[in-house]
Amino acid sequence: KEHVRRNRQSRTFLVENVIGEIWSELEEGDRYIVVDSGGGTVDMTVHQIRLPEGHLKELYKATGGPYGSLGVDYEFEKLLCKIFGEDFIEQFKIKRPAAWVDLMIAFESRKRAAAPDRTNPLNITLPFSFIDYYKKFRGHSVEHALRKSNVDFVKWSSQGMLRMSPDAMNALFKPTIDQIIQHLSDVFDKPEVTNVKFLFLVGGFAESPLLQQAVQSAFGSRCRVIIPQDVGLTILKGAVLFGLDPAVIKVRRSPLTYGVGVLNRFVEGKHPPEKLLIKDGTRWCTDVFDKFISADQSVALGETVTRSYTPAKPSQLVIVINIYSSEQDNVSFITESGVKKCGTLRLDLTGTDASVPNRREIKTLMQFGDTEIKAMAIDVATSKSVKVGIDFLNY
Repeated sequence: KEHVRRNRQSRTFLVENVIGEIWSELEEGDRYIVVDSGGGTVDMTVHQIRLPEGHLKELYKATGGPYGSLGVDYEFEKLLCKIFGEDFIEQFKIKRPAAWVDLMIAFESRKRAAAPDRTNPLNITLPFSFIDYYKKFRGHSVEHALRKSNVDFVKWSSQGMLRMSPDAMNALFKPTIDQIIQHLSDVFDKPEVTNVKFLFLVGGFAESPLLQQAVQSAFGSRCRVIIPQDVGLTILKGAVLFGLDPAVIKVRRSPLTYGVGVLNRFVEGKHPPEKLLIKDGTRWCTDVFDKFISADQSVALGETVTRSYTPAKPSQLVIVINIYSSEQDNVSFITESGVKKCGTLRLDLTGTDASVPNRREIKTLMQFGDTEIKAMAIDVATSKSVKVGIDFLNY
């Protein structure tokens, strides 16, 4: 039986298994957003349920930014610089790297104890080498530095600890959490992100009660906020399940624009003069990007786009088709900034007899929607073919 803990006023769910109560409420067309909040980044994606198989349609491709829990560490470092001086902190990191790591580990354990309703101060142990090195560097004690600083919410404990008030600790979270909430608000404002029923908050940073409360306060009125048990392992579990059945996502958003580089007949006034190539009396435009699919375009699992090309010369013994990608939608030439080569199709045209027509057709196909793009070139006259696979999610 599924174990569910629910705050009915806040509509926040803490679940061990979303198969039970949550799954029974899902209907055809329901939408949900997944917020994967880790150490370095926070990534967000929106899916739509397709029943009865439970397959998914990706409505909004994964997006995010550097709003992970490391931002809280950065704010703590800024606080230390304010108290002890940036010059000292930089030197300490260089001269005592192991002690710096110990200090950040001590902060990490206290960071996990931060909560909206906490009233007790949080104590962070300073390594002895920090206290000793500071006295040698400045000529006075750590306690003296704290008294002289303008930071009233951090005190010195006689046990050799920094004593932070709960509000001081919570303030370290605020810049990072504000960025997450702002980015989530931007996602919710997208036209394709409407009528979202659930928001799943997952990842290591999702364990933070401060982040949980902020997400609930900002979006609890728009959808149900769900925080799985073992929230830090949720993405790992999902990755394993996805590896077992990648076809669970039936429709994806293309992360990039894909196409091939070709020669086109040169058109005065349309093509730039520097792209003109004259070969055997024929005027060609070089480096043309022939688009197969645009960035952010929805593609179904197995969807295939086909183009037909002709070798520039009938006597060609081989045809090389280079595949390119770009984050931009409107790409005209493969030489533009941000265009990258991600694959090559090399098709042998030798070994044919005289019956092969002079204007032979080379059919090029790209199959999308899976975790890998399958590209193929076929010589229609001889049925010779060549294939290549390209990582659809990362290339």
